[in-house]
Amino acid sequence: MGFLDKIFEYTKHIQDVEESIHANKQDFLEIYERNLQLEKEITERRKELQVTNQRMLSLQHVWDMLNSSRPLSSIFNSIVKTLQGDLGYVHCMVIKIEKTENEKTLRILSQSHTEFASKLEKALGDVETATLVYPETGVFVDSLTEKIIKQTTDYRSSLRPILKCIDEDKFRNLLANPQSRSMISIPLKTQGNDFGWLVVFSTRELAEDAELDFLKTFSQQIELAITIADLFQVVKNQAVTDPLTTLYNRRYFEEFLKSEVTRAERTRQPFTLIGLDLDHLKQINDKYGHYYGDLAIKTVAEAMKKNARSIDVAARIGGEEFNILLPGVDSAGGVIAAERIRTAIESCKLDQIGHVTASIGVATFLEHSDNADELLELVDQAMYKAKRNGRNQVKLAKAMTETSWQEIAIDVFVKILSKHQVHVPAELAQELCEKLSTNNENQKSKAKEMLYNVSDILTQTYNPSHQKGITKEKIKIATKLAKIFNLSEEEINKLRIATTLYDIGNLMLPQELLLKSEPLTDEEKEKIKAHPVIAAREILEPISSVQDIIPIIEAHHENWDGTGYPGKAAGQEIPLSSQIILILDAYFALIEPRSYRKALKPADAINSIKEDAGKKWNNSLVKEFCSLMEKYVETDDNEDIND
Repeated sequence: MGFLDKIFEYTKHIQDVEESIHANKQDFLEIYERNLQLEKEITERRKELQVTNQRMLSLQHVWDMLNSSRPLSSIFNSIVKTLQGDLGYVHCMVIKIEKTENEKTLRILSQSHTEFASKLEKALGDVETATLVYPETGVFVDSLTEKIIKQTTDYRSSLRPILKCIDEDKFRNLLANPQSRSMISIPLKTQGNDFGWLVVFSTRELAEDAELDFLKTFSQQIELAITIADLFQVVKNQAVTDPLTTLYNRRYFEEFLKSEVTRAERTRQPFTLIGLDLDHLKQINDKYGHYYGDLAIKTVAEAMKKNARSIDVAARIGGEEFNILLPGVDSAGGVIAAERIRTAIESCKLDQIGHVTASIGVATFLEHSDNADELLELVDQAMYKAKRNGRNQVKLAKAMTETSWQEIAIDVFVKILSKHQVHVPAELAQELCEKLSTNNENQKSKAKEMLYNVSDILTQTYNPSHQKGITKEKIKIATKLAKIFNLSEEEINKLRIATTLYDIGNLMLPQELLLKSEPLTDEEKEKIKAHPVIAAREILEPISSVQDIIPIIEAHHENWDGTGYPGKAAGQEIPLSSQIILILDAYFALIEPRSYRKALKPADAINSIKEDAGKKWNNSLVKEFCSLMEKYVETDDNEDIND
């Protein structure tokens, strides 16, 4: 092959190489461009994945909050903080619709801490208590009506109607944020009702479908949080409210009273308690039926609600009894408030029943007492005094130191009879209550005689041999003995009250057991021995005015030598007042006939008492008692009992 042929062949080979290189270059360029596109897509997918992960974490955060015990306000604060901080929104807030009988308004429940929030705070003051205007039209109303998320770049026209209270300069300054390009309104509904909106301000003029889907899912979690909170509030309300009247119940009232006592002691500011009792509820139930009885109770409750301040706490304590606590109100203001409620109740006319009335007592903390239990008892005493004085009236309590022992005893009898705490025929209980209630508070002598009479009648229900006038005689002798042993006037008054009440536990025992003529069995004896405990713990313990009487009554069958009951106390462990009651009870039992023996003569009864000196009673008490009774029998002492 010649030189030229070689040159030609070499040139051709070079051309083939060049052509191959050019072809590969195109392939390389295409690969390179494809790689660039893939890298861009990977970057975008990575960003999308990051956003999706962040959204999923946000949803998980909300779900975790739903399963916690945090209050709804705290959950809302976390939600807006999450949306604004983690997901890059300029500002977030939750707006609630407030509904009244006449109008709808708006309130901002929570918002993120941003520059917008600071400006809004300056413009509105306290943002969370500020009342905003419910708009007639616009993005907010449209999103609720159509039940879809709405986005707008013209958020000025959406916000201006609800922020009418802000002047134009402050409003213009509020919206001066170059980062915010649009506002998104997400409607919130709970259990089919309009709740409000989740509102976010975005840097994007147009939200993508994925973002809107996320916001929809996020709003559903918020709606679930609201529903759970509403249901929790319903359960909470049911736990502290009375189902018939929707007033607070006794449990809540007692807890609130404790906290109010603490506050009043700290600030030395008074509060007033009003106790209210619906008159003649039993007659209403008997005559018209329990439907109308409930109607009367609800009428009282409504009158209380309408005439109470927002800070007052009204409660149904039970049956026909109600209490209202008035923070910061003295006795004069309490009487005015009570009279306003009484008038409101009386002015209501009900079908079938007509007008109902209530008897009301008033007492003030730090004025009448600085003890909560004692204050409640004073309110009760004033309320029952209103009943005794003719009903449908308001009575201001007297301090415990100004209340006579007879008034306390009468109040106790009225309370246990009217509430059927003892086994007495309903007709008799009502009759005795009427007797105790018809005495005017200024007729002390008549009230005192009625007290003795009622005590005798109750004793006769389980002891037919009991004679009228015995209670009066017992109190007279007990008073003289107490003075011989230098008991204070306070202790003497406790003894007088205890003497009227000590055997009331017998009313809870079977009558055939108390009247049995044959010897009692051991089991029957144990039942009878239980009557001091029954009187003390079952009947009298709930009544705070006689708490210091209970130990006297509980120990009135304890013997000096420790052979008595119920606690087998001995010697000085036994209150002297209990010993006085025991010796009086024994003496008057001996001079009365029993089904198993005849009555003893007074002299023989005194001798029987002497035989048990040092056993049932201490020697000093027997000596003074027998000396007193010997003179008493001889002279037929008719001296009246000291008040």
